[in-house]
Amino acid sequence: MGRATGKVAFVTGAARGQGRSHAVRLAEEGADIIAVDFTAKVDTVPYPLATAGDLAETVRLVEATGRRIIAGDADVRDLAALGKVVDQGVAELGRLDIVLANAGIFSPASTLEMSEQTWQDMIDINLTGVWKTLKASVPHIIEGGRGGAVVITSSVMAFHAQEYIAHYSAAKAGVVMLMKVMAKELASHNIRVNTVNPTTVATDMILNDAIFQAFRPELENPTRADFEEAARSLNALPIAAVEAQDVTETVLHLVADSGRYITGTTNLVDAGGAL
Repeated sequence: MGRATGKVAFVTGAARGQGRSHAVRLAEEGADIIAVDFTAKVDTVPYPLATAGDLAETVRLVEATGRRIIAGDADVRDLAALGKVVDQGVAELGRLDIVLANAGIFSPASTLEMSEQTWQDMIDINLTGVWKTLKASVPHIIEGGRGGAVVITSSVMAFHAQEYIAHYSAAKAGVVMLMKVMAKELASHNIRVNTVNPTTVATDMILNDAIFQAFRPELENPTRADFEEAARSLNALPIAAVEAQDVTETVLHLVADSGRYITGTTNLVDAGGAL
């Protein structure tokens, strides 16, 4: 028996990175998956977002474990679109037990010089999008009457101030308090709510030329090695970034029986970055 056998998990941002890692790992542990991602362009995001091909690959990887998956292209800013995918998934898979509100963007910019749209897109996706994810999905867990678990992807930057990410840190700090309030509101339903707060994670959101440039603005064409030199300074342990799988293992602990009494907590996977 796997640690998620018989469960159904809803994962946002599932086409690649942490979301894909979470979806596949939970499937390996016996869960069926409802997956969404958004494959259109967001103009204020300086790197390519996931593609339909990325989401199809997540579907392939989950199905290769022998589990079922319902996947859809939905923007977390669009409550109706999220609800449509979740409702379809619950109708076909029969239940919902786990929600992983993982979707997010990263767009470094000077606080006073960023555009209004840059700020708004960040808050709409990384904060309001989490609330819409929970609003679309958690009622299904309540209706099931079996309890369940919610994990929201926050960041070590909810606690550690860093230049050029005020909008990102504000959103990630916001979801921490959202998590705490929801943990109290949902406790009577035996639904646990927590955040994971990683340091830099080696995914496509970070490993791209635009983010390399943001980390090393003094260089004309910084490489990954240049980026890693700067990124190491954020962590106490001698690494530039953790892997998506490192975050996934903490998520699995929180949603499995091993985390049955953990709720209302922030869970750092930060290589000492919050010290």
